[in-house]
Amino acid sequence: MRLVSAFLPIWLLAAVGYGARRRGLLGDEAVSVLGRFVFHLAMPAALFLTMSSTPLPRLSVLPLVAFTVSTAVVVGFGWLAVSRLFRRPAAERPIWGMTAGYVNSANLGIPVAQQVLGSVSFLAEVVLVQNLLVTPVILIALDRAGDPQRRIRMRRIASLPLRNPVILGSAAGLVWSVWRLPVPQTAHTTLALLGAAAVPTGLVALGASLYAAPAPAPAPVPAPALSGQPRPLPDAARAAHGELAAVAALKLVGQPLLALVTGLALQLTHAQLLTVVVCAGLPTAQNAFVFAQEYDVGQTLANRGVAVTTALSLATLAAAAALLGA
Repeated sequence: MRLVSAFLPIWLLAAVGYGARRRGLLGDEAVSVLGRFVFHLAMPAALFLTMSSTPLPRLSVLPLVAFTVSTAVVVGFGWLAVSRLFRRPAAERPIWGMTAGYVNSANLGIPVAQQVLGSVSFLAEVVLVQNLLVTPVILIALDRAGDPQRRIRMRRIASLPLRNPVILGSAAGLVWSVWRLPVPQTAHTTLALLGAAAVPTGLVALGASLYAAPAPAPAPVPAPALSGQPRPLPDAARAAHGELAAVAALKLVGQPLLALVTGLALQLTHAQLLTVVVCAGLPTAQNAFVFAQEYDVGQTLANRGVAVTTALSLATLAAAAALLGA
């Protein structure tokens, strides 16, 4: 029941977005508008406050190495290998990797860590890894994909923090943390209010994106020759189901398993192993959908991947906690 209580707000907010879109309360452009609000305003504010309040010298090196290895392997494998198997265009492959290995460390990670681990301290380090290492790589690749000649230009990479609000917010927060600069109370309150809107707005947009208006009825299809024989899925539907299964398997089984193996190799304590495995087993963050929407690539994969992994991770996280004796 403790894990269920952590997941309920996520499901309910997504359901609110789905219901609002279905009832016509949110128009055709609502998902795009909400996504851009999160990407350009709310998320940078939240990331700045998170990074600026995270003391860098207190990192747990070996557990962080185990988590980073599992993330790098899964994101890289999904991006460079699995996405090719499903014939994803090059521009969509970074989103594939992100959907497979970018964990929901904030709105779901915090309550799960509180319920299972009794502490959220390691999540701050997960936020650092994802925002300082994974996010810039993904955004550089997406930025390159948006270039007509698909070239990596050092000038564009150097200017990306100034053009991308997510990296800018994270980088500014890191500077504030390293130099221990104070955030004025008025600015902190304003940013906190703005940042607090990132998670619920992103989840409402995610739920709204899952709604598809009814399509025209297709032409009748002859019934199978044998009574009771199941009608085969079209090739496209079968491939989509297989792709979602691959995403979920990498995210919910492959990543925590890699974290466990790496942690055992590094001789982590039992408590450290539990922490690393649970954090690696968190579902895909809605950031994957927000980035996909902002760059207009892989949106369907991202929103379904977030929804599926969030729904299934309740069972896989409970199983991991039970097996490791939480």
